[in-house]
Amino acid sequence: VLSYVAGLGWFLAMALPPLAPRTYMSENAMGSTMVEEQFPHGERALAYGRDFAAQKKKAGGIPVAWLEKTMWGLGLEVYKQPFARTLPFPDESRERYMVKGTNVYGILRAPRAASTESLVLSVPCSEGTHNSQAVGLMLALAAYFRGQIYWAKDIIFLVNEHDLLGMEAWLEAYHDVNVTEMQSSGALGRAGAIQAAVALELSSDVVTSFDVAVEGLNGQLPNLDLVNLFHAFCQKNGLLCTIQGKLQRSDWDTLPAYAHSLQTLLLMVLKQGSGRPQGDHGLFLRYHIEAITVRGINSFRQYKYDMTTVGKTLEGMFRKLNNLLERLHQSYFFYLLPSLSRFVSIGVYMPAFGFLILVLVLKISLLRGGPKLGPGGLWEGVWGGSLYFPDCPRPGLLALVPPLVVCHAAGLALYLLPVLGQRAATQHFPVSEAEAVVLTLIAIYVAGMALPHSAHRALPGGGSDRGWMTLKLLALLYLAAQLSCAALLNFSLGFLLAATMVPAAAAVHPTGPRPVLAALLVLSTPAVTLLLGIFLHRELEERPAGLAEGWQLFLQALAEGLLQHHLYGALPFPFLALLTYPCWLLLWNVLCWK
Repeated sequence: VLSYVAGLGWFLAMALPPLAPRTYMSENAMGSTMVEEQFPHGERALAYGRDFAAQKKKAGGIPVAWLEKTMWGLGLEVYKQPFARTLPFPDESRERYMVKGTNVYGILRAPRAASTESLVLSVPCSEGTHNSQAVGLMLALAAYFRGQIYWAKDIIFLVNEHDLLGMEAWLEAYHDVNVTEMQSSGALGRAGAIQAAVALELSSDVVTSFDVAVEGLNGQLPNLDLVNLFHAFCQKNGLLCTIQGKLQRSDWDTLPAYAHSLQTLLLMVLKQGSGRPQGDHGLFLRYHIEAITVRGINSFRQYKYDMTTVGKTLEGMFRKLNNLLERLHQSYFFYLLPSLSRFVSIGVYMPAFGFLILVLVLKISLLRGGPKLGPGGLWEGVWGGSLYFPDCPRPGLLALVPPLVVCHAAGLALYLLPVLGQRAATQHFPVSEAEAVVLTLIAIYVAGMALPHSAHRALPGGGSDRGWMTLKLLALLYLAAQLSCAALLNFSLGFLLAATMVPAAAAVHPTGPRPVLAALLVLSTPAVTLLLGIFLHRELEERPAGLAEGWQLFLQALAEGLLQHHLYGALPFPFLALLTYPCWLLLWNVLCWK
């Protein structure tokens, strides 16, 4: 109990200044004061944006011909890349199944180098009028960059269609790989090795603040220096900048400021733990390309910034990235951000997880040390280093085979059957393909608790106390190993699962108050963790959801989790289905042992 409370307490303390020091620039070549930003084409950016919006409305999609003509006129090498992808099941939230699109990109060759390195400025071509201003600003920046002679890296100006799908198609073609079954014509033109990328999104002609997104696929994060660079230029140009939609406070020593920082930290943990990329930048990180998404927001704030100020900020960032002599590596890759000016490093946040895992280690040591069972059936202390029950037959390894096989078969069915069986489900039930996938997923998940968890009793020694303690020892080792591996790659996912599963895993046994233990075990299941995380996320965003809306968001999150895995290779779904869910079923098996 002390170890678990210490873990949660350490996590809550991470929003305090002693554990969250101020950020600092580690890369010597990126001192922001060395650059004098210039960008005189603010009105030109607005004109480009209006033209793009008109052409987009006329074409009913991305105006490929207009973009090619405009980029050629600016002196860029222009290429287009058609791509197509059939989804594993229809994406009802975006109403798409067979997706076809075209990416258009122009390359500005560096006059001072041999095209060995490059930078990327990408803009997603979204549906409707959204983000037309970002395309206009990108084209105006290309026009300005074309007239400068100091570029030592190629600059790629990319307009990608269908958001993440288009970005994945372009990245796979650019690096000549195919990991997601994307069909495309390949990238006809290449620049140097991409060192960094910025994805730009704007909602209107004027901007009141910038929000930066850092969470990438599977919880990967860009080098902290790139985030620091963005923050430094926003401060220099007087731009308001936020993270997780939260504007940082200056009074760090007050209780409201601590609550504000904790909310920001929790939002980042929830988003990182989901494994979903929070912007187009999230797919660059898979290729060891440092990237962030910058979103210009027009809200009710009284401060308004025009395209000239926004262009200056981006121009300064690219000038500094142009000065890099090597890839960004000096600063942290593993961190949490309670605000843009403070960070929590991996050396500070891992003890919080360590205290939670220590609970499992202590339980394992107690089980391994073994209690001595006296004549009256009472615990009489630790005996000799192994399980000792004089009246119980020694269970062989064969007694552990049925629960292990049944639990992992249920996990394999949870992973494979929802997508493979969608056609059969739609033929026998009045549901759509997407509904069939989600409902099959839920049905298999719930049915796992009703599987025959009593096959071990037919084996010699299978129903003994020594048997369930051996199975619990194995389940605790299994849980500790998988959570530790998850936390090393995605701390947030490992910590959230540990915070919910560890108490139930430590407490479960077949001889206690079964209804209480069963309720605790059900509340600790990954599905309930996801549902509670959705409600917590909406509360932190100050948009509380009701029960009906929360359930719909839960069903939508299940469908998106499967799509993210099949489309981009997101790992939370297979991790939960093939490892965490079978481990949880082993603990359920312990509860149902007798």
